[in-house]
Amino acid sequence: MANQELEYRHQQWRHSRDVVSFNDEPLVLVDKYDQEIGFLDKASAHLGQGLLHRAFSLFVFNPQGELLLQQRAAGKRLWPGFWSNTCCSHPRRGEKLDEAIERRLGEELGMQCALQFLFKFEYQAQFDGEGAEHELCWVYAGHSTEEPTLNLNEVSALRYISPQALDAEMAEQPQNFTPWFKIEWERLRREHTEVFAPRS
Repeated sequence: MANQELEYRHQQWRHSRDVVSFNDEPLVLVDKYDQEIGFLDKASAHLGQGLLHRAFSLFVFNPQGELLLQQRAAGKRLWPGFWSNTCCSHPRRGEKLDEAIERRLGEELGMQCALQFLFKFEYQAQFDGEGAEHELCWVYAGHSTEEPTLNLNEVSALRYISPQALDAEMAEQPQNFTPWFKIEWERLRREHTEVFAPRS
């Protein structure tokens, strides 16, 4: 039954099953000033309380000003099945942020989008006794008319939602959303209202 429900949710979206994440991919370790201090494989960087590493979060809106949300795949080590912002990941060793965000948006959602840098921040969030996120995260936003193609290895479901509806849902059911998304959303709503304006 669960598999049937999952497949039904995918019928409205094109999808793929490309393998794009690897536990041994090298992440960029940074200090609190975002200065590179070394490199470490992804699995190790998330052990325990996590080691501070560079990351990014992307917010893609449609022309009506609705945000594209993704539900993280059930196979994710951290926060599987939680709803989150459009796309988030890490630049790899030797990869510039502009290259990384373009690569990952294409890998997870088959999309291209002009993205504007908004802010960066540090956070630590503990998932369980063995794993956590500790990231210095760069946040970007943009608008797109493209239809996504979800990668089922990374994303289990997609939906568009208005900012007002997301505010209400996040207030009523905060446990359903990833911790970084909640932090970023609050700051976007407070400091970057320009990203919510519909595009003609």
